[in-house]
Amino acid sequence: MRSRLPLVVATLTALVAGLVAGTQTSAQAITFGVPDEGEHPNVGSFIGESIDPETGDTLLFQLCTGTLIAEDVVLSASHCFAGLPDSITAVHFTLDEVIDADRDGLVDDVDLLSGTPVTHPLYGHRANNTYDIAVFLLDAAVTDVEPAPLAPAHTLDRTGLRDETFTAVGYGTVRSSIRQGPQGFEAGWRREKADQELLSVTKAWVTLSMNPSTGNGGTCYGDSGGPHFLNGLVVSITVTGDAMCKATDKTYRVDTPWARQFLSQFVELP
Repeated sequence: MRSRLPLVVATLTALVAGLVAGTQTSAQAITFGVPDEGEHPNVGSFIGESIDPETGDTLLFQLCTGTLIAEDVVLSASHCFAGLPDSITAVHFTLDEVIDADRDGLVDDVDLLSGTPVTHPLYGHRANNTYDIAVFLLDAAVTDVEPAPLAPAHTLDRTGLRDETFTAVGYGTVRSSIRQGPQGFEAGWRREKADQELLSVTKAWVTLSMNPSTGNGGTCYGDSGGPHFLNGLVVSITVTGDAMCKATDKTYRVDTPWARQFLSQFVELP
């Protein structure tokens, strides 16, 4: 299982070449999904900034996904900000729906919002509960977009969830062919969504199907930190999944006591 953080951040050479991990050849995306078309305007992309060592030019690339949950608070995953390579000089956030119109692997001239990431203090300290949740505190409030509502406590502890549809939203790697491995990847370039069925719920995690043969889509590299909605409420965030992005999503619940305790420092909870 690998994090849904783009592999491109591991090497600046790959970035300059435009070889964003999670690259693919088809226009469909999140994986096996469809364009969001403004349905989730409160979901945005984190943009990493680096300097081209050869030209000195500023390079922008898609890093992770996040959700506006208050006017100045964005929900995401801790691994999106912890341990990033020194080549990344800054991280920004944008709510623009299309971030790479020419699909060259580098982000266009989008509306960038500055802020400060806050990771969970226990992130990565435990294997069965990684506390992989974070917020990005914006320097300026966003007043023209309605924040996404968070699920109340213990939403995912009830029965009957296998009959309901979850929706993943993100900007990451796209894939439309289940037959190819990494050769079937292409850099994410816009906000997309995909419907999913529940596989399992545990104390900290909810695992969702992204198998297109059963009518599901899901997430891939660059979708880390992005939301999974149930009945319009954010119930979990993308954290990891299978390496080829065509089987399962393992997402971190936001309705648990420990997630809510962390989030309560920054937003009013339902």
